[in-house]
Amino acid sequence: MGAGDTDLPESESLRVAETVREALARRRMSRQALADAARISLSTLEKALAGRRPFTRATTVRLEEALGVSLRGPAPSARHAPERLGAYSREAVAWLEGRYLTLRPSFGDAAALFAYRTEILWDPEGGRLVFREAERLDAPFAQSGEVSVPNLSGTIYLVTNWQGQVRLAMLGRPTIHGELYGLLTTLHAGRGAQLTPAACPLALLPDRGEVPSGRITPGMPAYAPCRRHLARVCDEGFGVVFPVPG
Repeated sequence: MGAGDTDLPESESLRVAETVREALARRRMSRQALADAARISLSTLEKALAGRRPFTRATTVRLEEALGVSLRGPAPSARHAPERLGAYSREAVAWLEGRYLTLRPSFGDAAALFAYRTEILWDPEGGRLVFREAERLDAPFAQSGEVSVPNLSGTIYLVTNWQGQVRLAMLGRPTIHGELYGLLTTLHAGRGAQLTPAACPLALLPDRGEVPSGRITPGMPAYAPCRRHLARVCDEGFGVVFPVPG
């Protein structure tokens, strides 16, 4: 550790030491091998892991590169989201956690609806709400990401950002029955490898297991009530799609 390095606070240094020990155990990697890969002395590593001296930021970066993991994440007990997501506390958004039946129009069949599950849960390590989709017929396109809940607009955002490619769901505050209505902006897979921007109504309903996942077509028992939920988006002002003038 160089003389000009900045020492980590004691609590963070201890957390880094614990994470490094766990990573070594999972990889069955020796401390000497890690020290060599991180270009630090074994003595330095041993003293830091034993708590006899703090890690520095420069050494932590080298260890992260050698292990391929982040060692400086938020503490496991983090209870506030980053400011970019609304700086909400876990207690303030606990009502949003749960499993939802998710409905949108089918992109492949103009007469059908598409149903799948979305789970919203607290990520203790990241200190924020996250979401993940499941039970999609097109499983390779299932999304996961972060949940933004800013106080200014009262809108809930489900944000996927994969290598700069963004998909966004914008939802209003829940109704008295816990339903969330809004709009989805995404990419629609067209012919071949073509991807086309697309937007549609979106509804997230508390999941009671009454509606199957998959394509819901006219004539199925679930079709009429599911269609009514999607129609509420525009009919009741949860979302607005402006037509071209004239």
